[in-house]
Amino acid sequence: MSAPIGIVACSSEGAALCYRTLCLEAGERLGAHAHPEVVMHGHSLHRYVQALDAGDLELVATLMLDSARKLAKAGAAFLICPDNTVHQAMPLVLPKSPLPWIPIADAVTKAAHQRQLRRLALLGTRWLVASEVYPSALAVRGIACVRPNEAERDRVSKHIMDDMVCGRFTEAARTDCRAVIARLRDEAHCDGVVLGCTELPLLLAEADSPLPLLDSTRLLARAALDRALQ
Repeated sequence: MSAPIGIVACSSEGAALCYRTLCLEAGERLGAHAHPEVVMHGHSLHRYVQALDAGDLELVATLMLDSARKLAKAGAAFLICPDNTVHQAMPLVLPKSPLPWIPIADAVTKAAHQRQLRRLALLGTRWLVASEVYPSALAVRGIACVRPNEAERDRVSKHIMDDMVCGRFTEAARTDCRAVIARLRDEAHCDGVVLGCTELPLLLAEADSPLPLLDSTRLLARAALDRALQ
């Protein structure tokens, strides 16, 4: 018997990949066709984007907490959100949340520490890369977080928001992301890269990347599965 997992959804692609990972990897651990009980709720991505554009983390937190309360009523034991960007609002969410959370950056930091990575490049939306979500989490383990320059942030973020969240994964996006990773490897001496957007794992595989990948979506799903099966 596993504890029900609550997914606070934001983008459809990230939430779908997280759910799929939970089900497939549970089958590997528990036997064919077995997976944990999962409940999910999500507000329109448009509402989150409006709040982020306005710098209104209070509204982001309000949306997340509304989902959290609905998931608590639906029977979830704890919560995850497979969207890195909205984790900026977590300090506003946690004190009011009806359930505990597994923060996505904590799951990534644990994996980076286990793999003995010390200096990580960060890819994600412009909002996420400008935030302290990953620098703060990684610093707990003494791991450095290296941000792309402004032009690179804007380019990657445009690929994410214009195409990836809509299910389009282009060769132009793949080429741009590879170039950013390669530059941060060569010029900033990074030894790994955080895929800090839950769509990026659908664009880049390990074989595509100049550096080892930390797939935030699947790492969060695995952390949730571990907790659910405890």
